[in-house]
Amino acid sequence: MAQATQAPVKNGEAPAAGDDRDPAANRLHGFSREELHGLLADMLLYRRFEEKAEEAYAIGRIGGFCHLHIGQEGLAAGAIKPLRADDLVITAYREHTQAIAKGIPPRAVMAELYGRVGGCSGGRGGSMHLFDTTVGFYGGHGIVGGQIPLGAGLAWAIRYRGGDQVCVCFMGDAAVNQGAFLESLNMSAVWQLPVIYVVENNGYGMGTAFSRVSVTEMEVRSGAYGIPAHTVNGQDVLETYRFFEGLAERVRGGAGPQFVNAITYRFRGHSMSDPVSGTYRSKEEVEAHLQGEDPITILRDRLMDAGLLAQEELETIDAAARAASEDAADFADASPQPDPSTLYDHVYAEINPHGRLFLDGRGGSHG
Repeated sequence: MAQATQAPVKNGEAPAAGDDRDPAANRLHGFSREELHGLLADMLLYRRFEEKAEEAYAIGRIGGFCHLHIGQEGLAAGAIKPLRADDLVITAYREHTQAIAKGIPPRAVMAELYGRVGGCSGGRGGSMHLFDTTVGFYGGHGIVGGQIPLGAGLAWAIRYRGGDQVCVCFMGDAAVNQGAFLESLNMSAVWQLPVIYVVENNGYGMGTAFSRVSVTEMEVRSGAYGIPAHTVNGQDVLETYRFFEGLAERVRGGAGPQFVNAITYRFRGHSMSDPVSGTYRSKEEVEAHLQGEDPITILRDRLMDAGLLAQEELETIDAAARAASEDAADFADASPQPDPSTLYDHVYAEINPHGRLFLDGRGGSHG
């Protein structure tokens, strides 16, 4: 097949501030002032929400695992905001901001982190298992790569029902070494499913650099299946938005599955139990990314340089993001704990009335 050897598509750098500004239309990179402020507000909300979650975890309001998305907000906004409301998103366990981007209210996300009834999963899922099918968000999955075949299944369901939605399946870079990834890509290619596989390539699988576990570059991982590959700068929300806007429409129009290597970087440790730099990357490396690749700073500076954002406007937008995060935490704190008597609700298992398969003492006689 000709596509099998197709070279990855490299997206060009976004135009520098000033090069793409139309003063008469008050636009930048094709976005209106209102749209630009909206994207900035989205990313600031994600950042302040995660900072509040970080604080709540530190004082024991959130338990279990907690993986922050700080530093990767440009990809959450840029990849999800261009989608239609009825498009589907499925992802891994670093998903707080993606859930908010897809439409789950910050209150419901924070309450889920707290394990409270007001959470989007009723307090049963916690940080790694956010879920709300009413907005097309299908998790939140704690098993590395476990969401990938489910993403293929969602895309198959779209095709089976004759819909024109798109499924976007996010994963970390380490997930591409799972067998489920390869099998899912193969089936998606055979059936030409409407799915976009997105690798949030922050360079590390937990504490291991991707270069230590693979001699194959990320961009060519889908080539054996004839699935076109693309690379996008996930730290530039405008470039990312325009890219996914166009790609989603192509898939919607029948282009088949796509593979995206989204370059990004996390500014915190792998989880709240991991120091910021850890032992696997230097403080200097993290600081360099903080200074030069913060998606919020990049957009802020471009808007200010283009005369599309004043300091007062920035402070107002940020204040609103902080207020929403505080409100989410207050709501979560006030939401009740789940009633222990409901522990087995929504568990899809029944004891066989004629006995159990396993001799664990719980079943009756076999008959």
